[in-house]
Amino acid sequence: MKKTQTGGDALKQARDVLKTEAECILGLIPKLDQNFSKAVDTIYRAKGRVIVSGIGKSGLIGRKIVATFTSTGTPAIFLHPVEGMHGDLGIVTKGDVLIAISNSGETAELNELIARIGSIGPPLIALTGNPKSTLGRASDHVIDVGVAREACPFGLAPTSSTTAALAMGDALAVALTERRNFGEKDFLKFHPGGTLGQRLMSQVKEAMITGERIPRVFAGAPALEAVNEIDRRNLGFVLITDRKDRLKGILTDGDVRRCVKNGVRFDTIPVDDIMTLSPRTIDENATLAKTVETMETLEITTLVVTGKSGKLKGYIHLHDIFGRGGTLRMSVPNGNA
Repeated sequence: MKKTQTGGDALKQARDVLKTEAECILGLIPKLDQNFSKAVDTIYRAKGRVIVSGIGKSGLIGRKIVATFTSTGTPAIFLHPVEGMHGDLGIVTKGDVLIAISNSGETAELNELIARIGSIGPPLIALTGNPKSTLGRASDHVIDVGVAREACPFGLAPTSSTTAALAMGDALAVALTERRNFGEKDFLKFHPGGTLGQRLMSQVKEAMITGERIPRVFAGAPALEAVNEIDRRNLGFVLITDRKDRLKGILTDGDVRRCVKNGVRFDTIPVDDIMTLSPRTIDENATLAKTVETMETLEITTLVVTGKSGKLKGYIHLHDIFGRGGTLRMSVPNGNA
């Protein structure tokens, strides 16, 4: 009589599968070599598109890699090996780059397609678990995505191998975004209807910090008062305005450290003497996409928000943009306004 699986058995199997696949992905790191770098360079320099091909489960992974490429600035299209042999081969040009996916490297339909494409002349990048296979030998650059074992208990169903190919495709796409300097403003162009796109199309005034939450002292206040405000707010800066809310300057943690190094007595001078004039600002009606672009360019994470006549309206931090209503985060160099 067949033993019925219990909830505990299912959980154990799930943990084993996840552990196996995670280990297989980590196992790809030592395999990375100049072939990966050359593949990125080849794709970057291509005048055409990336043509991705594979069959079965590898084909499904190929379609996802295409989707990731196209959404991150690398034009790509999927070519089914069988359809390619029945007319779709006409989409391939010499200026394209072909990425072929096959764990064994001996997929007959795929290798037949590659033999036909060879006469057209696009460079070939292979994602395979067998670099010495027919596919590997035919390729210009071979990226080894071989895994120790499949997560399937019989070692038959493509599980770890397809996950490894998918992860390597992501690695290629991300490396290309860095090479192309593809930023949030570019991401917005390709995702105008998504959650991130909608967020970045919003205006600064919808996400900025205002009112009593703004770290601020008035011009003429003792420097020590400004330092205490920085310490109390724990934001790394304090803004200085006049009594009519017109922005005069900013004092940052960095300014304070430099003053300490130079022996400045904070209890004997006004903040005006040590503040930085003309802090970086953004208009309250600017889009969040423009704000992120400005932060990237200036390598800072905070901007002062101003309105008409330079009046202080608030401030906006990177986390106020990518943290509203979700957990999205991004990384940029440390810095303040």
